[in-house]
Amino acid sequence: MILILFISTIILIISNIMMIISIILSKKTFSDREKSSPFECGFDPKSSARMPFSLHFYLITVIFLIFDVEIALIFPIIPLFNLVNFIIWSKISFFFIIILLIGLYYEWNQNMLNWTN
Repeated sequence: MILILFISTIILIISNIMMIISIILSKKTFSDREKSSPFECGFDPKSSARMPFSLHFYLITVIFLIFDVEIALIFPIIPLFNLVNFIIWSKISFFFIIILLIGLYYEWNQNMLNWTN
């Protein structure tokens, strides 16, 4: 029991020393103005890098992610057609598609799908 405790302590110390050495060796010692710049395209920035962007970009991204995840959840329903009863499969599929359509209707009703400036 004491030997296992001793070996685990040694392994913990060695791993901590290796992490500290890797942190010390991976530090960058020089800073370049071009590499510290928010733009890496080869030209000097003419305006602030923190310009506000339209909220519609964010909304469209969230809507895309939601429907992308829902499509990924629909794919497993297709192979279940052969494994379960048709009535159960129909109810599950219908319920899931109704939830998708209600979400789409809500987004359409809130004018999230309209691109306005």
